[in-house]
Amino acid sequence: MKLELPAGDFRAYLFDCDGTIVDSMPLHYFAWKTAFSEWNCPFPEDLFYSWGGKPTREIIATLNEMNGLAMPIEALAEHKEELYFQLLPQLKAIPEVLELIEREHGRIPFAVVSGGRRISVTKALGALHLLGKFVTIVGSEDYVNSKPAPDAFLLAAQRLGVAPEHCLAFEDTDMGIAAAAAAGMATVKIASPQERAEREAAGMGTKA
Repeated sequence: MKLELPAGDFRAYLFDCDGTIVDSMPLHYFAWKTAFSEWNCPFPEDLFYSWGGKPTREIIATLNEMNGLAMPIEALAEHKEELYFQLLPQLKAIPEVLELIEREHGRIPFAVVSGGRRISVTKALGALHLLGKFVTIVGSEDYVNSKPAPDAFLLAAQRLGVAPEHCLAFEDTDMGIAAAAAAGMATVKIASPQERAEREAAGMGTKA
């Protein structure tokens, strides 16, 4: 399955990482559920996916407010990240995005624009031997205003030396798409695990 790209004079590709390059969202959710279970903090799956692109520490702080809890933000963020790192041997790439990266690498520069910390991105890409494909990685420690603000995408474009209007952004969340659009970039939406499963089920139903 090939990605459908919009027409345009694109001179750089900017990729979110989790859920866009790597099929990591189910692993992240498992790590979150494990970490939050120790605090009896609910985190419904639909809320998790709706918050795609929100930095780890913002998630904990918001859930503290929502549930009247006082979970330690830094310690819990580190704990959740370690739980996720333990799951990395199970990590796989999103097939159609991997195909695009392999095909287009070397023709134009790539950047990663993530709501996660750089260490999380580098470990995930390193596990799949993709780290060397990207000129720069923008992580949550590199900007103040997180997605849907455009800051992260604008920083990546600046680092690559490519005007935003000549960048094509790949994202799996509405928050990420909004951030790239606010930066003046064309976008490609990557299907979520649920959407991919539904398409596969529909395809199987059609063949039957």
